[in-house]
Amino acid sequence: MEIDLMFFALAIPAVIFAGISKGGFGSGAAFAATPLLALILEPGQAVGLMLPLLMLMDVTALKPYWGKWDGRAALVLILGAVPGVAVGAAFYRYAEPDVFRLLIGAVAIGFVIFQLGRKLGVIRPARRPMGDLGGAIAGVVGGFTSFVSHAGGPPAAVFLLSRRIDKTTYQATTVLTFWAINLMKFGPYLFLGIFTWDSLKADLMLVPAAVVGVWLGVKAHYLIPERLYFTITYTLLVLTGTKLIWDALT
Repeated sequence: MEIDLMFFALAIPAVIFAGISKGGFGSGAAFAATPLLALILEPGQAVGLMLPLLMLMDVTALKPYWGKWDGRAALVLILGAVPGVAVGAAFYRYAEPDVFRLLIGAVAIGFVIFQLGRKLGVIRPARRPMGDLGGAIAGVVGGFTSFVSHAGGPPAAVFLLSRRIDKTTYQATTVLTFWAINLMKFGPYLFLGIFTWDSLKADLMLVPAAVVGVWLGVKAHYLIPERLYFTITYTLLVLTGTKLIWDALT
């Protein structure tokens, strides 16, 4: 991992975007930093670099949303994520880097399609709230995709949106859920050698960007329409996702 000017030119805005999502917009787009970083790093380096920063963002975002979550929904998702994280760890151990580029790129573009489908009314919340089984399945899928790309938001969103909760409860529930899931991932990441001394040194230098991003996100949650933020995020995800898929297949 080369920690040079090019690295910081991409990493600082990527981490700030992730922090803004964690702090104010449902955490779903926080994984956008991973495909951005995967343009200049190996996929394992990208996810390893981001996990400690995401954990810091989780802790920073917990305080302003403390106690505002849907506790039962969070518990169902967290318990479901346990086997999902285990499957993700097994998958990571044996898959080639290009498989991860393909997966991260596909998840990035799939996330945009999912969100646009919601906005256009093609994908709608269920008429009845999903039961615990549906939430557990969402947790399994979210745990797996979170392990390999930090993108656990869409499966969790499907479950949470079916409950028709307000945006602050939704935000608080995702903050709590992904704080727990990211804690689950730390041990397997350490065991699999995903963390390196270089990534940890880079993390220390990127801590201010992570904290500033979350602070901006909390402020933006109450002040700024989601449309502008997500328009920029979706554009970045489509471009980076397409590039990663191209690199994986060529």
